[in-house]
Amino acid sequence: MPTPILGFERPHLRTEQQLRISKLRKARLERIALHGLAMLSMGSVLTALIALRTAILCLAR
Repeated sequence: MPTPILGFERPHLRTEQQLRISKLRKARLERIALHGLAMLSMGSVLTALIALRTAILCLAR
């Protein structure tokens, strides 16, 4: 037979659930931010390599 849930226990359960959801949301946002930072870093490296190649080709002429 299940135990009845008292009125004062429900907000506590809801708070735990919201905390768990907010932790998952924070982890997801951190992962998205790290992926974005990695993409920006790769773009910067690619831009630097293109500039270096262009400079070398201009000096070789």
